[in-house]
Amino acid sequence: MPLLEKGNLKLRNAWAFYDWANSVYSLVISSAIFPLYYGFLFPKENPTVHFLGYDFKNTALISFVTAFAFLTVAILSPLLSGIADYVGNKKRFMQFFCYLGAFSCIGMYWFTPENIYFGILCFYLGLIGFWGSIVFYNSYLPDVAYPEQQDKLSAKGYSLGYGGSVLLLLACLFLIMTKEGTEALQAMRFSFVLTGIWWLLFSQYSFYYLPIGNKNSGKISKHILFNGFKELLKVQKELFQHIVLKRYLIAFFVYSMAVQTVMLVATYFGEQEINWGGNTQKTMGLIISILMIQIVAIFGALLTSFLAKKIGNIKTLLFVNFIWVVVCIIAFFITEPIEFYITAGIVGLVMGGIQSLSRSTYSKFLPNTSDTTSYFSFYDVAEKIGIVIGMLLYGFIDQITGSMRNSIVFLALFFTAGIFLLLRVPKK
Repeated sequence: MPLLEKGNLKLRNAWAFYDWANSVYSLVISSAIFPLYYGFLFPKENPTVHFLGYDFKNTALISFVTAFAFLTVAILSPLLSGIADYVGNKKRFMQFFCYLGAFSCIGMYWFTPENIYFGILCFYLGLIGFWGSIVFYNSYLPDVAYPEQQDKLSAKGYSLGYGGSVLLLLACLFLIMTKEGTEALQAMRFSFVLTGIWWLLFSQYSFYYLPIGNKNSGKISKHILFNGFKELLKVQKELFQHIVLKRYLIAFFVYSMAVQTVMLVATYFGEQEINWGGNTQKTMGLIISILMIQIVAIFGALLTSFLAKKIGNIKTLLFVNFIWVVVCIIAFFITEPIEFYITAGIVGLVMGGIQSLSRSTYSKFLPNTSDTTSYFSFYDVAEKIGIVIGMLLYGFIDQITGSMRNSIVFLALFFTAGIFLLLRVPKK
């Protein structure tokens, strides 16, 4: 195994290439093929799923399982980060979660109404595998690149991830669109296998070059085990001494809760609530919408960045949150494909913009410190806890009212609250 120095081009490329390997999960499984497949298994005409002795609405069940998965990651991340930093083998942790996620994708081939428990378990473990590996992947950035290289390298990883995921999605789409009926469902299941294999194979290039780390001597003590949580508490105390950061983080937590929830349920909403006319039209329409969101999100991030330079970060975030409120209200009324396409385009613009600007605003507000890793770990955990709350509320409203439209409108309240909380952030 070659030991490459920090900043080495081959090492940096190996790190960025993991995005090419794992991003297929977020697009094929989270956003595109699986929501379609799940909708065909449990159509809106008969949406009830019997699970753990209870009857759930199909989309509500997925919301609850997703929330539980993110809660697991939020608890595990600080725990495992503390251990990995001490024993110096975070590559082994990253590999574990990578393989867990990839094999879970392959296992989803057997996701059928008859195997609902096994299928839900694979879906749950796939989520944990993806987000768990991302924790360690992100932590490698300062290990493989110098500060002046990190922005460019991070963007390179994002670009590779977009390219790889779109390429595999198009291949899966070709397989599905050439089939009909049960054969199309079989092609969807085969797409899950392709996703897992892609993730497994291409990640090997990254694992070959990424360093294991400096191994410490001694056993893992109770102190080491909970070191990650102690770091988060320490950061929380330091952050909340800064009134600007404190108020901004509270606002971010509230509106991010809604943003991430919309991103995770958008395809399920389109599959259940839009009059597509037929299964073929539904499949094509939803995948076109997802691809459009991905492309438009890039321009949204650039446009938001330009706007922030002109009027400032907080004012831009206020404007974007207002658009989100309008989108949530409009979504309650849309029923036709053309309306969904237009709404998806607007979502793409504000989705890319609010994510990139939120992170950069947080970075600008940080105090002068060299320990940025712990500060961003706190940011990531806060974001995941927000996802847990958002998905639970969304699923609960969907379950008791029987309509995802009510859940979407409810999310508008979080964006509205985000606006008022952002107005409380001091201008200086």
